[in-house]
Amino acid sequence: MPGAPGASSSAQDHGRTRRSYDTVAEEYRSRIGGELAHKPLDRALLTALLEQAGTEHPVADLGCGPGHVTAWLAERGVRAVGIDLSPAMVAIARRDHGATGSGDHGAAEFREGDLLRLPAADGEFGAAVALYSVIHLEPSELRGAFAEMRRVLRPSGLLLVAFHLGSEVNRLTEWWGHNVDLDFHFLAAETVAEALREAGFTVEARLERASHPQEASTRRAYLLARRDVGAPA
Repeated sequence: MPGAPGASSSAQDHGRTRRSYDTVAEEYRSRIGGELAHKPLDRALLTALLEQAGTEHPVADLGCGPGHVTAWLAERGVRAVGIDLSPAMVAIARRDHGATGSGDHGAAEFREGDLLRLPAADGEFGAAVALYSVIHLEPSELRGAFAEMRRVLRPSGLLLVAFHLGSEVNRLTEWWGHNVDLDFHFLAAETVAEALREAGFTVEARLERASHPQEASTRRAYLLARRDVGAPA
C-alpha cells in the first residue's frame, strides 16, 4: 500500500503481473472462460456462498479475469462486481459480460483495481470470492490483501479463497506462445489461514482437491472465511 515498506517493489511486481495478463487476455478467455462447466465443486461452493450471503448486497469477484465467474454470479440474481488488475481483462469482461442481468439485482459490473487497493467502498459487499488471484502476491502481501478484502466486506461477510497448494514459486516467461513475466506462488493452507486470521477473519471451512483433467496438474485448496465483527485489523 502507498507509503508502506516495500511498496515500490510491490508496485513494480504488480506491474509485471498486469502486463503479463494484458498480453494473454484474449487467449486466457478462450481457454479458461468456460471453466466452471467442468468444475462442479467450484459451482457448489459458489452456490453455498450465495445462499448464505443472499442477494441484498453485491458480491465481489476479486481477480475476475475475463469475467466468467462474475457473470455466473450475476446470472443467479446477485449484483456482481468483478475487479481485476489487468485493463485488457476488464475490457474483455465488459465486452462479453457487461450486459449480464439488469437492474439492481442480477447485474455484472467490472472495475480495474489492485488487491491491495480495491476500488470499492467500506462495507460495499455482502460476500467476495478470490479464486486463484492471491497466488500472484508475495506471501508477505497476503495479510494486507486480506485486510483490504475485510474493509470492503460488510460485518460477517463471507470470503471464499482458492489457491494452489505447495511452497514453490513458478516464474513463467512464456505462456501459450506469449512472452510474459509472471510469478505463481504455491501456498500452504495454514499460511493463508493465518494471514486471514491476522487480517480479521474466522476460517469456517477448508477443503482440498486434486486437479481436474482440464486443469494444470496441481493440488488446490479452498478456504471459506467470515469477516469478524470486532475492531478492524
